[in-house]
Amino acid sequence: MKNPNPSSRRGFLRRSAFGSLAGLFPFTSSSTSAAIPQSTNHVQRYVRLGRTGFQISDITFGTSRLRRGQEKLVHHALDRGVNYFDTAESYTRGASETVLGRALGGERDKVFIASKTHVSANESRQSIMAKLEASLKRLDTHYIDVYFNHAVNQVDRLENPEWPEFVDRAKQQGKIRFVGMSGHAGNLIECLDHALDADNVDVLLVAYNFGQDPEFYQRFTRSFDLIAKHPDLPRVLAKAKTRNVGVVTMKTLMGARLNDMRPYEKDGASFAQAAFRWVLSNPNVDAVTISMTSPERIDEYLGASGGYEVSQREFELLKTYAHLNGASYCRHACNDCEGACPYGVPIADVLRTRMYATDYQDVPFARSEYALLGDAAAACLSCSGQPCQGACTHGLPIEQLCEPTHRMLA
Repeated sequence: MKNPNPSSRRGFLRRSAFGSLAGLFPFTSSSTSAAIPQSTNHVQRYVRLGRTGFQISDITFGTSRLRRGQEKLVHHALDRGVNYFDTAESYTRGASETVLGRALGGERDKVFIASKTHVSANESRQSIMAKLEASLKRLDTHYIDVYFNHAVNQVDRLENPEWPEFVDRAKQQGKIRFVGMSGHAGNLIECLDHALDADNVDVLLVAYNFGQDPEFYQRFTRSFDLIAKHPDLPRVLAKAKTRNVGVVTMKTLMGARLNDMRPYEKDGASFAQAAFRWVLSNPNVDAVTISMTSPERIDEYLGASGGYEVSQREFELLKTYAHLNGASYCRHACNDCEGACPYGVPIADVLRTRMYATDYQDVPFARSEYALLGDAAAACLSCSGQPCQGACTHGLPIEQLCEPTHRMLA
């Protein structure tokens, strides 16, 4: 019998994986998590964020989609015990920081604020300081608890000698307390290892979800080399724990196509809660940050707080979601596609911005993130698509996705 071609093999792998998974995943015997009732909509657990010593809620407020006039959304989360708020200078063109600053005005000493800036490989400390001061002004605060080098995907950005000089001065002036690195694209592992080995981060913010964890697939795909060769993200998370570096995860909903899952959610079991519990069950993860866009979403998300076991019913939701969306979701840290494009298109980054537009349904945010990539996928307009065809070992048709993404977001 002939071996199947690569595309057929990938399809067989996906069908075999999801069909065989139920008997291999450890779950509780009850239909809901044994740790926390589904009806709970208040923070149930606070965790120490590594060497910072901060005691933060295990579900935290992501503000990437926070817009003007949404201060009450922040208050809703505060009332339910959320005390860690993640923002960035680029989110909603600065409105995120401004709204957050207004909402937290009387609560500053009770909460932790994380913000971010994109630091290039040759940026000066004066330029970075100016961006920090602009963020402080928008946030209406004298200090930021964790200041991140944002969306790092190249080691040379971490090697910029101006960054540690800036950090020392900003700490001396009381403008930041701790520093971090955020990342979610193709060179993530290399950048995380570098940051940890250099011991110049206190907190990591990384993309991590059940669809990226090799443990979700590896037990039943040992005869294949398509997924088992990507074990490094869990390794790096464990490494961070040994260095006492805090770990907050993002992108935990694997595209966040929540409406796709509503027909399958019964008896209070929620896909979002299952996805959060999967991530939080990893002892090397401290907390999850998630974009909170409505009071109902906040209440749903907080239903996973304190619960670190995935029930059988919740597992079925994860499996169903992977079935529905696994073939269209880019595992940003996989990086198998690196080098496939002769024109240097950052494929993983381009597909991440596509996710913001098509899955999150937030085109303005997608455009702002795409703009950070420069020319990005412009080369795809005049390319046949042949060089990157078949480059994704998870079966994504890269050649059909990058050009439309450029046309949509450029």
